[in-house]
Amino acid sequence: MANRIKKKPHYEFGGVPGSIFLTVGLPLGVYALYFLCYGEQCLQNPLDFDYVQFVQSLPFFSLEGLYSLFSYEATAMYLGWILFQVFLERTLAGEILEGTVLSDGTRLKYCMSGHLQFWISVGLLVIGKPIFNSNYALTGFKPYELYLIYDHFVGLITIACLFSLVLSIYLYVSSFAGEKILAHGDEYNGIYCFFMGRELNPRLFGVDLKCFCELRPGLIGWTVINLGMASKQYQIYGSVSMSMVLVVLFNFIYVWDALYYERAILTTMDITTDGFGYMLAFGDLAWVPFIYTIQARYLVDYDPNLEVYQLVLFTLIHFLGLYIFRRSNYEKDTFRRNPNDPAVQHLRYLKTERGTNLLVSGWWGLARKINYTGDWLMVLSLCLLCGFSSPVPYFQALYFFILLVHRAMRDDYACMQKYGQDWVKYKKEVPYVFIPYVI
Repeated sequence: MANRIKKKPHYEFGGVPGSIFLTVGLPLGVYALYFLCYGEQCLQNPLDFDYVQFVQSLPFFSLEGLYSLFSYEATAMYLGWILFQVFLERTLAGEILEGTVLSDGTRLKYCMSGHLQFWISVGLLVIGKPIFNSNYALTGFKPYELYLIYDHFVGLITIACLFSLVLSIYLYVSSFAGEKILAHGDEYNGIYCFFMGRELNPRLFGVDLKCFCELRPGLIGWTVINLGMASKQYQIYGSVSMSMVLVVLFNFIYVWDALYYERAILTTMDITTDGFGYMLAFGDLAWVPFIYTIQARYLVDYDPNLEVYQLVLFTLIHFLGLYIFRRSNYEKDTFRRNPNDPAVQHLRYLKTERGTNLLVSGWWGLARKINYTGDWLMVLSLCLLCGFSSPVPYFQALYFFILLVHRAMRDDYACMQKYGQDWVKYKKEVPYVFIPYVI
């Protein structure tokens, strides 16, 4: 019999109806945001917009329109990128770390090569394609035509959605083969298991699919797409705006930071608790690369030409968020690995009956999710760099706010089940969730 992490069914995201709605709605949402702002058409005033005409103009209602969403070039680009990332994950060396203890008492091993993979991926794009003469001697390099990412954006969305769906079907079917550690077992509805993920840590040919998808193709792809948007802006105007430079730079730092501290992902809810199903597969491989790049894509056609003081202010907001995010996560990760480390040994903590310690001072004494606050400030700064003519670039800030609030609620529920009255005591010690003395 398969090992299970949860003994009693607890449905999230609206249960089965919510799973169906999100499985259908998330791809439609990605398409809608694309068509709300592309080329010469972009939503400006939400109160003065013909939504009926917009829906009628969408290409979902005819075979010709549906075919226009597909591109052989985009399909080759996307699948080639996935295969390249798999190749690097399989061949690059890295520190071998063990994950958290699983329900059967074992620990999985993970190769932390994401940081090297990031630099190789970006470096090869910067160097360009090798050029050989008739004697197969290397004569130079030709820049990649990254602006094609902009030209084939809707086709890339389509193949990303299809790939995520096919992967999710495989994940669900394969979870019934052999003895697996399950995040959601037979006591859960099948549709819900498909969405949330039935198996906890599916692996294929040695690749930990969940950990790989979390940090490699989608996250690094976010950087590549942003570079493609900058390339397109340069192709059109012969220059790259400061807003675009900062968006690309801020994203570059964010992704580099995530991969430099790749080991921290092994203790996150995504890896330790959530199954790997449609929710995470689509989020990693379609939502992140094609929603989180919305600011760079917007700037290709609608750069706001911000004043210097605005650029400085938004840059300060970004680095304030980065400082909060990085310092708080570093403190937590250091404490988890070694509570006696000189950097954290002075911190106060609550000893739980389970034997674990909960920080009640330092960054984590200020608010229980102080890192989320820093994360959201970074996203907000990207939106602000797009000016104030359209609400479309601000979708990510709105969505991210909802996501972080919901994730905080999920974590609160999980910790209440895990720690019981110790969690109640902890919340009295640290009463604020996001902002000290505010909320």
